[in-house]
Amino acid sequence: MKTNFSLLFYLKKPKNYTDGPVPIYLRITVAGKRSETTTARSCDPLQWNSKAGRLKGTKEASRTFNAYLDQLQAMVYDAHQSLTEQKAAITAERLKSKLTGKTESVRMILDIFKDHNAQVAALVGADFAKGTLERYQTSLKHTSEFIKWKYNTADIDIRDIDHDFITSYDFYLRSVRKCGNNSAVKYLKNFKKIVRICIASGWLNSDPFVNYKAKVKVVDRVFLNNEELQRMVVKQFATERLGQIRDIFLFSCYTGLSYADVFKLKAFEVVTGPDCEKWINTKRQKTATPTRIPLLPSAIAILNKYSDSPICENSGKALPVSTNQKMNAYLKEIADICAITKKLTFHIARHTFATTVTLSNGVPIESVSKMLGHTNIKTTQHYAKILDLKVGQDMSKLRQLY
Repeated sequence: MKTNFSLLFYLKKPKNYTDGPVPIYLRITVAGKRSETTTARSCDPLQWNSKAGRLKGTKEASRTFNAYLDQLQAMVYDAHQSLTEQKAAITAERLKSKLTGKTESVRMILDIFKDHNAQVAALVGADFAKGTLERYQTSLKHTSEFIKWKYNTADIDIRDIDHDFITSYDFYLRSVRKCGNNSAVKYLKNFKKIVRICIASGWLNSDPFVNYKAKVKVVDRVFLNNEELQRMVVKQFATERLGQIRDIFLFSCYTGLSYADVFKLKAFEVVTGPDCEKWINTKRQKTATPTRIPLLPSAIAILNKYSDSPICENSGKALPVSTNQKMNAYLKEIADICAITKKLTFHIARHTFATTVTLSNGVPIESVSKMLGHTNIKTTQHYAKILDLKVGQDMSKLRQLY
């Protein structure tokens, strides 16, 4: 892309100037941004033609002086041509550096991204979850492939990141990578963190995300209704493995724990609560938020069923939980057997707890939010989709008044 620029030779009078020669400066302007440097020459203001930006007169001394300024101007044009051929972003500061021969400190965006990911990797288990690292690694991969697609190069200078880069990256994710709206927004959100690091470190003067606006679209949460839940509860499976996966999934339906929280749940975290009933007292892996959940009889029955499991006895865990990939693979088979047409994943259990098990049975959203371990009730509202049945029950009470 061709980038226009302008240059101006002008006199720069020092403070408290009275008379005598004045230094001549060269000002380069690109896209409204200026950069200035001295020409190492000076002249009497009476001899200067400010409109032409040259010394007045036709004598040999004036012609030699102006020829020097012409040479500086030609060097700026040569620098512009060189940067254009390199397909580098042209800035006033970069043209000035080319003119003065100063070496620019180059910082490449993918190198900064890799350094960030290395720090995240070192803090996995402390400040970050493994899944967070995987998302940043995927975002780095997409960024690298986009740069090759857009600029036909392996990496680019952080100062080349502008609004066009951001909007083109958004288009690339949606068109070439076939990402949905929410996925594209989240990948750009990950990239924005790298940009913020560059701005905070003084490597980038402006935020390229200023005029970029994209919102995450609200997605309807899938959950099991009461009929589907009961169908799964009473189903007898041919293999013990399917029955075990079903039980652990149901345990999450009755407690609202995510896969990561069920996987790490220890037997000693099942305690006696203030009401002398069994409670879970743990911390969410994702946010380290304390979570206290009164256990329903069905959840207690599942814990008792696997209390003498060799896996639980050796590890101290409350349940013999398989990997998330295996759980989700078996859940698809369980859904087919139970004639459930919804795409069943383990996280649906958490949605089912928030809707079918709690809210539809009159549990206040504040209590549901606390049991889910949310720090903001707005987060709970995404999970807690009010069922038509509950709306009907609430309106039936109103009908009695009218």
